[in-house]
Amino acid sequence: MNHLENKRIPKLSDAFGAAFDIGAAVNPRTIERAGGLIAHHYNSLTAENEMKFVSLHPAEERYTFEAADRIVAFAREHGKKMRGHTLVWHNQTSDWLFQEADGSTVSREKLFDRLKSHIDTVVSRYKDDIYAWDVVNEVIADEGSELLRPSKWLDIGGPEFIAKAFQFAHEADPNAQLFYNDYNESDPLKRDKIYALVKSLLEQGVPIHGIGLQAHWSLYAPALDEIRAAIEKYASLGLRLQLTELDVSMFRHEDKRTDLTAPSEEMLELQAARYEALFQLLLEYRSHIDAVTFWGAADDYTWLNDFPVRGRKNWPMLFNERHEPKDSFWRVIKQASQV
Repeated sequence: MNHLENKRIPKLSDAFGAAFDIGAAVNPRTIERAGGLIAHHYNSLTAENEMKFVSLHPAEERYTFEAADRIVAFAREHGKKMRGHTLVWHNQTSDWLFQEADGSTVSREKLFDRLKSHIDTVVSRYKDDIYAWDVVNEVIADEGSELLRPSKWLDIGGPEFIAKAFQFAHEADPNAQLFYNDYNESDPLKRDKIYALVKSLLEQGVPIHGIGLQAHWSLYAPALDEIRAAIEKYASLGLRLQLTELDVSMFRHEDKRTDLTAPSEEMLELQAARYEALFQLLLEYRSHIDAVTFWGAADDYTWLNDFPVRGRKNWPMLFNERHEPKDSFWRVIKQASQV
């Protein structure tokens, strides 16, 4: 789709301007391939991978800011807000952080010193451009009675590493909004664990301002009632909420088929109805929700291609592979017009 055609289509961010920001996760390649679409429809950007630890800080004495800087420059050029993603995560974290030069495990004190140095450097660099950070990402255990998932962070730093990360981020940029971010956030078991963690942080006086609901959902799950219950439970803590990584997969979790080269008409209709229902629900809670960020911009590029099933294409966005609005887009716009 060319830029002139794009201009005839309502802007997503304008349609929801009175309710919440509409964001997209981007990378340097999608900015090149879909820059017009992104600039037109989204008023908030998140770097998909380029601000994660291993991308920015591959060696103790070396930072690699080039890709992240390109995204920030694009956001600045087009007047977009930016969210930072992410400072502490058990994945995509450089091995050196947890090791001495001889390969032995670092002390708790040295881990925290290195974390503070990293956060000081990264958050300070972008403090004029990034208004919110996913400070801690995915530390909750998915199953069982344990609250926190096993990780090197937990092994070395103990549970205190979570509060330390928020403390360091707040010191680096006292104006930034600081979020805890996680997936399966509407599953009742995990929902209650996320609530318990964040409540404990608040009781300790930790500077946390919001909860990020990743919202990697599908045509079939989670149920709307579970999403509603999660929003209400998190909002009861008095924090701001954002959907940080929204997409709607065409497949059930247990569906492993790889035979489709395009979505069926039935799938597209189910997706349109699903998006319509989701945004109707989100608009009910717009007084608690500040932003809804899609984990991508259009169907030509999505992390759900080849994940979790190798060789399978997915079509989770509001725009198709040619950057044209799907029926899902028009259903979402219709919900916005009724506010």
